[in-house]
Amino acid sequence: MIKQEERKVEYLELIYDLVFVYMAGRNNALLGHIEGGFVSLDTFLAYILCTLAIIQIWNFTTFYINMFGRNGVRDHVFLLITMYLMYFLGESTRSDWHAYQAQYHIAWALILVNIGMQYVIELRNHQNDVWNRDVIKRMAGTLFAEAIVVLAASAVKPALVPAIDLAAVILGIAMTLFSKRAGVSGMIDFSHLTERAMLYVVFTFGEMIVVISSYFAGNGSFDWNIIYFSLMGFLVVVGLFLSYEVIYDKLLDRNKEDNGLLYMLIHIFIIFGLNNITASLEFMREAEVAIRPKMLFLVASMVGYFAFLFALGRYAKVRCHINGAFMQRLWIITICFVLLMMVFMNVPWAHILLTVIYVWSVFAVFFVTGRKVAAEEAAECEA
Repeated sequence: MIKQEERKVEYLELIYDLVFVYMAGRNNALLGHIEGGFVSLDTFLAYILCTLAIIQIWNFTTFYINMFGRNGVRDHVFLLITMYLMYFLGESTRSDWHAYQAQYHIAWALILVNIGMQYVIELRNHQNDVWNRDVIKRMAGTLFAEAIVVLAASAVKPALVPAIDLAAVILGIAMTLFSKRAGVSGMIDFSHLTERAMLYVVFTFGEMIVVISSYFAGNGSFDWNIIYFSLMGFLVVVGLFLSYEVIYDKLLDRNKEDNGLLYMLIHIFIIFGLNNITASLEFMREAEVAIRPKMLFLVASMVGYFAFLFALGRYAKVRCHINGAFMQRLWIITICFVLLMMVFMNVPWAHILLTVIYVWSVFAVFFVTGRKVAAEEAAECEA
């Protein structure tokens, strides 16, 4: 099969991503309603499912553009329709979501149908291409099947909604994974996928940067507490960003022949982890949030983010020396972080200090490996 010409990220894709920045803010706002020292279970489940839903929508759109996008009028129209419908999702994402249950799920289902219709229309361009037709039909079927499940959630009792929404997200993931033959990259431009995922990660960091601005709030007087927490918060964000940057710039094999499904699935949870870290950093400066729940949430968010970041090792360049010893160092650092956070469970200033040490320790491991790879590549160029 002939590999398609390398695809560049288009201007409209970047504009499209901005609506997901808005959605990330709406989802994180769900966690602003504290009851009894932490977010209620009902609201927390809504936050998890809403976050996964919008990341999955972005994932579906990105795959279609990667495989069949032509940056033409049709692509623009369908992307703009999705953007329009996303505002209804955003308006429905609130603590009293029960009152907006129908609006949220109808908009979600219409977005899935909108993306699915792009595949249906694309069929006419592949009359004699059996492999492409099979992929198109499978992806359209995935989107329409999930849309039916989502639509069902618009009319059931609120108590049943979380289970149905979770089933819809899992159905979409499972059917997508089975929508292509194992080991076949087909029309996928893996380099384009990696760039799109990186840009979404960058936009997610943008929300985190906004959140830590509250760490700098004061009355204008000299305050060591503000200086300490603002510096630590800033170092956490920088360390997280640099860790991803080293993987993307130095270790990732962007020319790899791969269908990209697992790569994008990993990024769903990387971005989800970053959203959770953003929320946990916001909790850290909120006195009404109980210390133990917010500490546990911070630990779970950090470990979850880095666990999926470690999973990107399977996409590293051959020369990267990502082996058992490399992963062992990373997990030893992680285990030490968790244990120390438990020891200092009731010491707020220690939580953020230990987080900084953990984030920068992981970055140091990535950075050293990246330097080795860069040196080897430079030596090869000179030779």
